[in-house]
Amino acid sequence: MAGETALATLLRSMSPQLNDGDYVFCTLADSRIPEGCEVIGSFREQEGLTLIVERQQAERAGLAFEYVAAWITLNVHSALKAVGLTAAFATALGKAGISCNVIAGYYHDHLFVGRADAERAMKVLQQLAAGAE
Repeated sequence: MAGETALATLLRSMSPQLNDGDYVFCTLADSRIPEGCEVIGSFREQEGLTLIVERQQAERAGLAFEYVAAWITLNVHSALKAVGLTAAFATALGKAGISCNVIAGYYHDHLFVGRADAERAMKVLQQLAAGAE
């Protein structure tokens, strides 16, 4: 099934969902994932392997982190080639003073916002969806 590309449809249909838990970004210089860590997302950089994991797992494994995030999933199947969705929600969140780190999965976009901003981010996203033409 092909993902949606029409921006208005994507915005109207985003249906943001706040996932339970606290999430952190960690980095591993040696790229060896500690046993028992369930990785939510990862990206290899020159400096090491970035992992997104639940905060409790990072703490148990002794992984350092600086930023505690909430995870919001946009429940619309957005095509990887879709244009404008990221810009639209990033602009709306930015105007509200909310930092956002985005991971694009095959089916959905996943937003990581500061834990303290989670509820406010949800309201901004719901308003953006409601106002889409």
